[in-house]
Amino acid sequence: MPTGTPAGDARRPGPAARHCSRIACVPSVEGMNATLRLGAATGAASGILIAAASSVEIVTGEIPLTGLALGIAPALGLPLIVALHLAHKGKARTFGVIAYGLNLVGLGLFGGAAFALNLVLIHLDPAVTEGLPGAATAALLGSALVFSAGTILFGIAMLRAGLYPRLPAAVYAFAFPLIALLAPLPDNLFISAVHIASGAALVWLAHAVNARARVSSDEIAFR
Repeated sequence: MPTGTPAGDARRPGPAARHCSRIACVPSVEGMNATLRLGAATGAASGILIAAASSVEIVTGEIPLTGLALGIAPALGLPLIVALHLAHKGKARTFGVIAYGLNLVGLGLFGGAAFALNLVLIHLDPAVTEGLPGAATAALLGSALVFSAGTILFGIAMLRAGLYPRLPAAVYAFAFPLIALLAPLPDNLFISAVHIASGAALVWLAHAVNARARVSSDEIAFR
């Protein structure tokens, strides 16, 4: 009788192949953890800038320093969105992927608008800003609408996935659209409070992402 390995066994991958080999998995796990930590760091910075600048503006009104903080904060939030999605993408499914893409594009558009409003247009004569062409006004409004839709959907995706604390995920979903839609109005206490709550939610979510990055390499690799 033949004593060699059966043909079926010869084709069956060994444990190392079935589990992508620990040596091969470690670099990808380390790369994912680095992305999560980067997103957590920049996201926390974004939240702190938003909350701190809005707190100052309650007392001083809008000043160049707070305008700078609010102008650059959206750009710092982009890596956090990437990290939030990476950490829950296994449970996000198709809806989560669509929400992530829309939120990423929306933040890119609205972040550019916020930069222009807080760091460029604010220094122009009111007569100039009030006389902006209709196309420019439509572009600003369009960016706010895309951002709002993406933020609501991505917040819902986070709530559905259930990996992050529900309170900051809910605040993310509903407070940031308020910021976008109320942007044309004069600053008031309510708008500042919404900014502060949104900034706190970003810091909380950033902390949750950082905690996910501390999960052991084996748990991340085989999840």
